[in-house]
Amino acid sequence: MTQAPTPANPGGPPRRVLLKLSGEAFCEPGGFGISVDAMETIGQRVREAHEVGAELAVVVGGGNIIRGAELAKQGRIEQATADYMGMLGTIINALALKEALLAGGVDSRVLSALEVRSVAEPFIRARALRHLAKGRVVILAAGVGSPFFTTDTCAALRARELDCDVLLKATKVDGVYTADPKKDPTATRYEQLSFSEALDRQLRVMDMTALAMCREHKIPLIVFDFKEEGAIRRVVRGERVGTLVTAD
Repeated sequence: MTQAPTPANPGGPPRRVLLKLSGEAFCEPGGFGISVDAMETIGQRVREAHEVGAELAVVVGGGNIIRGAELAKQGRIEQATADYMGMLGTIINALALKEALLAGGVDSRVLSALEVRSVAEPFIRARALRHLAKGRVVILAAGVGSPFFTTDTCAALRARELDCDVLLKATKVDGVYTADPKKDPTATRYEQLSFSEALDRQLRVMDMTALAMCREHKIPLIVFDFKEEGAIRRVVRGERVGTLVTAD
């Protein structure tokens, strides 16, 4: 099976992985809140990645709880306040993921960019690296801790900050397509493309800031279907799954 290249370990499985999970992964399709069934799936998939042996950090979104950008568009709540509300939603998801992992015997820690000491540790780079070195799954909540930045941008930033070999973007489809495959039956999937191509073609891989950051720091990005059984285990083993996005 073809292996996805990584900066620290070219041609082999990644040593340290950053997984980006959207808030939609925590609920049923089209729903809100947290679904028990969805949590069991998430916990199982993350455990599969952890069992492969790579150090694993997870950035969680919060769209299943609240969408700050959409709330701000209604005009009654300032964008900054709405974004902070969204960050609190990610903390809820992070705590749910931690409980799912602990129930499955996987030690984990929640580190938050906002100070909520009663439920999470503050994000400190050295602390996060120490947890990873001890084999714990590190769950990163509250984005970057500032408004006007998406959790995609947070994922790119933390991947660089924690010296991750690859950034995994978990989605509802099995890679990056030329168009929305649910709306355009002629859409085709890319096996591999560059960040410049993704930016130039305005492909909805991640937000533009996140893509530009990955390109600048040469962080490979793999977009794949998170719910496909065995997919995340294969990705962490270094097998080619989904779409690989690389530096130019």
